[in-house]
Amino acid sequence: MSALKRRLDSSLTAQAVLAFLMALAITALFSRPDEHPASWLLRSALYTAVGIAFMVVQRRRIGRATGTDPRRLADLNRKIRHREVPSDPEERAVMRRLVAEHLRRMERGGRWLPYTLGLMGLLAVALLVLGAVTGSLSLPVFSAVLLIGICCWTLWMRRRSLDRCRHMQAALREQDERVS
Repeated sequence: MSALKRRLDSSLTAQAVLAFLMALAITALFSRPDEHPASWLLRSALYTAVGIAFMVVQRRRIGRATGTDPRRLADLNRKIRHREVPSDPEERAVMRRLVAEHLRRMERGGRWLPYTLGLMGLLAVALLVLGAVTGSLSLPVFSAVLLIGICCWTLWMRRRSLDRCRHMQAALREQDERVS
């Protein structure tokens, strides 16, 4: 399992295959019964291409901001997740810039978080009201629970990422004080 997770972290191809399979399953789930399966493949390929293009642009942007190769970012992010402080001074400097960039992005995204969560909450309530009006509650309740679950998962992942970045920032600061 560890090898699979490491492969998914470092390989853009593996991420694309996984994204394609997930998009295919979701597309097949929400498509009309009379639709041809080839349209599922085409739409899944389109969704995957857009997602991978977005990821590549983000990696390049973060790579430029930190001064490192985008391929090396996967290893540095893994070290942040596992709370491993690099021993090499150059790698520590890159790690410091990467953590600062992550914290800056999360702070900037945190400004919009209440609006996003509020919109998702309103959407969940609207789905429930629509279901109550139409008399069919099964799908609206499922969708509302799914939306609330996504909101909770988003908050949990954000807090976990902030904790990891702050821990790494403190560990890098402590390591630099020890070296000095």
